[in-house]
Amino acid sequence: MPFNPKFLATGIGSMPFTDVDFAVELSLTKLKQAPFWPQLPKLGLNEQMEIQYSEGLPCIVIDSEKNRMYFDTSDDYSEAFAEFYETYLIAMDPDEGNGDCSEMAISAEFSKGIYAFEKRLQANGQKLPFVKVQTTGPISFALTIVDENKRAIYYNDEFRDVVTKALAMKCRWQIQKFQPFAEKVICFIDEPILSGFGSSTYVSVTREDVVAYLSEVIDAVHADNAIAGIHCCGNTEWSILIDAGVDIVNFDAYEFGETIAIYPESVKAHLERGGILAWGVVPTSTAIREQTVESLIDHFEKMMDNLSAKGIDKQLIVEQAIITPSCGTGSMETADAEKVFELTDALSKAMKVKYGF
Repeated sequence: MPFNPKFLATGIGSMPFTDVDFAVELSLTKLKQAPFWPQLPKLGLNEQMEIQYSEGLPCIVIDSEKNRMYFDTSDDYSEAFAEFYETYLIAMDPDEGNGDCSEMAISAEFSKGIYAFEKRLQANGQKLPFVKVQTTGPISFALTIVDENKRAIYYNDEFRDVVTKALAMKCRWQIQKFQPFAEKVICFIDEPILSGFGSSTYVSVTREDVVAYLSEVIDAVHADNAIAGIHCCGNTEWSILIDAGVDIVNFDAYEFGETIAIYPESVKAHLERGGILAWGVVPTSTAIREQTVESLIDHFEKMMDNLSAKGIDKQLIVEQAIITPSCGTGSMETADAEKVFELTDALSKAMKVKYGF
């Protein structure tokens, strides 16, 4: 996997637009080296963060009237599980699986962005250096979606395993879909809920389990020779992501940039083995209105220097850096979101010039 991104720019999945073609165009023009397909939650319920990845999961109920989704575990689900695991093994068995994860495809009914993005890439007729795809991570999905009794499905061991395996297949399906258009596909596993790890709310969520379930999805990404990233837009125990074997750690470096330096040994080992830090240094809040390229360079340098002061070579940090927005832009005003991508692009270019890349 090792490569030196040297301030490559990419984005987090969501955008606030309802014009699909505009969203795709913005991704392709502002993130030319590593565009992503846009998640568009304002288009409706099906494009919400977890619901978008729900097709093919057994016992899922989408209640359009109440704008929610849940698992119905009240009836015998043994047959539904048997069908799911048969599908899983046909695709994913390490010895006999055929690798075809299309049974867990995301349809156009649940993502207009995927197919509009694919159509544009087909029309362009050339390979990009990178294409980025994304999925909701198993921890965030399972702690957010509940059963019929409003209990997080994470606490049902059987369903937690199914969720993890289904999301792993959805990663592979996306990677396989976009491999013809890129030298390398980057797949981000979005885990915003890990910002609450260790709190009283999730006291029964163990570090060992989080590492294990993340590792399972990361291994699936690697099975198709893609690059695995994990995005968390709050503070968390960053060494968990590194211990899970991820290639790219993506964090909010605007609000929480100092927190990565709390784990210097893990981060140093991560970088020295070719791992990457994706610095979410461009804010996805109204703070974007006051930002310039110069102000972001100044903040970014302070954050990198703070990490370097912990005994990590600054040149290594620089060469193994990706630039992203701090989070998705799906809930932002459209003009603010456009500025996020303009500044992400401009900051990437400015940092490359500054360091002679």
